[in-house]
Amino acid sequence: REYGTIDDVDIDLHVNISFLDEEVATAWKVLRTEPIVLRLRFSLSQYLDGPEPSIEVFQPSNKEGFGLGLQLKKILGMFTSQQWKHLSNDFLKTQQEKRHSWFKTSGTIKKFRAGLSIFSPIPKSPSFPVIQDSVLKGKLVAASPGRVLACRGSPLWLRGCWGLPAPRGGGGALGKGDNAAGSAPAPSQVGGHCKNIPTLEYGFLVQIMKYAEQRIPTLNEYCVVCDEQHVFQNGSMLKPAVCTRELCVFSFYTLGVMSGAAEEVATGAEVVDLLVAMCRAALESPRKSIIFEPYPSVVDPNDPKTLAFNPKKKNYERLQKALDSVMSIREMTQGSYLEIKKQMDKLDPLAHPLLQWIISSNRSHIVKLPLSRLKFMHTSHQFLLLSSPPAKEARFRTAKKLYGSTFAFHGSHIENWHSILRNGLVNASYTKLQLHAAAYGKGIYLSPISSSSFGYSGMGKGQHRMPSKDELVQRYNRMNTIPQTRSIQSRFLQSRNLNCIALCEVITSKDLQKHGNIWVCPVSDHVCTRFFFVYEDGQVGDANINTQDPKIQKEIMRVIGTQVYTN
Repeated sequence: REYGTIDDVDIDLHVNISFLDEEVATAWKVLRTEPIVLRLRFSLSQYLDGPEPSIEVFQPSNKEGFGLGLQLKKILGMFTSQQWKHLSNDFLKTQQEKRHSWFKTSGTIKKFRAGLSIFSPIPKSPSFPVIQDSVLKGKLVAASPGRVLACRGSPLWLRGCWGLPAPRGGGGALGKGDNAAGSAPAPSQVGGHCKNIPTLEYGFLVQIMKYAEQRIPTLNEYCVVCDEQHVFQNGSMLKPAVCTRELCVFSFYTLGVMSGAAEEVATGAEVVDLLVAMCRAALESPRKSIIFEPYPSVVDPNDPKTLAFNPKKKNYERLQKALDSVMSIREMTQGSYLEIKKQMDKLDPLAHPLLQWIISSNRSHIVKLPLSRLKFMHTSHQFLLLSSPPAKEARFRTAKKLYGSTFAFHGSHIENWHSILRNGLVNASYTKLQLHAAAYGKGIYLSPISSSSFGYSGMGKGQHRMPSKDELVQRYNRMNTIPQTRSIQSRFLQSRNLNCIALCEVITSKDLQKHGNIWVCPVSDHVCTRFFFVYEDGQVGDANINTQDPKIQKEIMRVIGTQVYTN
């Protein structure tokens, strides 16, 4: 590439992310088989004495929807700005001289220039002497001003390039405390320790790379705007998200982070359809003041400095009006998204921003399964549902190795799932969230028998009537009212009268209390959602499914194997 000055040079650091679980990588829209590239642009002649380096974060094959890259770029930008105030070439050399008597004063910059001169010698000049260094030969991928210098996660190369010593205590490329390629970060690097500043012992490049490595596993635990830790009732969730601070909400909208609604409708229309249905059920519930949580934070499109929907000033009637103006996802898939957005804006200027919030605030990973993937569930509306953050999933897998696991159903009214997808499956016993009596004590209620969970979901109760097409046209006077084919009808939800149950994986430890077909798990970390099933308009599922039946278990494992690792 051509730069504004010949003194600029790019250095690529390749961060191996293969330690991420497949389902986490899928939910975060990253390719775990490909490293994340951190591209830093330095002054070739000045290095730490020069201007603060610019940073790019990308995956070469990940062309769309790399939101994690934006979050990581912001984090590393703040880290660099903080560290750069205290860095200089003399400071780094002084630090090294204290530890290693053999370190030579002029080593750092000269060896850096030498490394850049190995493969593509640059014109001779007082500023850029051509120096050959056999120690560095073969360690660079490409190097010269205006070209890219790549370090594929090799601290040994960095030590050589910067004139820094080999690690004490061994001849390996990784010093004590370094992560081997593809391994998960050490436990001390996750949670509250992920913001610890790595040592400068091996130079600034190793420092920023190690900082990136320890931040990546916990990105979901921090706000994508302010980088402060989330505070949720049941801990963090799977997907990264913005926090509820008003300044962050404004920035989130202003920066255009939510511009992916059109892509979501195009690629995951059935999931968006489900999210809207859950939001509607919660909003229309008599218990909405308790269960409609979180309440939307939506910036007023006509006044970007104020919130049209504010959790501190809840207005359910105005919210209902905006939600009623959100066009059906079925209609959105049949016309131009921009044209349909204009239609919504005419009906209610808050309708489209509300739809964006419904999509972006979902913190669980949901994927529509092919028709009748689990045939014994007798519904075409089947979804893979993963909501556990990496840390919880890791604890779950550790417990699974010790005690084993099995599958069981969890039934809950459709109105509760708006909150569950954003806050997690919580132990609601003896809290204001509890709807049914906790007859068997405190915990998450499960059952191996489908009929028990169907009862908790409210199946078979209430009126089930789907409005006709003429009624819908008269009510909304909407576009795209062409007759629907059977395949389209089965693809989207047709009724507002919905029931649902989840299929969960539960640890079979002594904590799991079994009272016949009613199981109670008091440890929330021991329950992870896997699948979600929706029934509509009076449809009833098979009441005799038993998850302990070997045939049922075999089918569940088959689908989990194909979905979790290929979606």
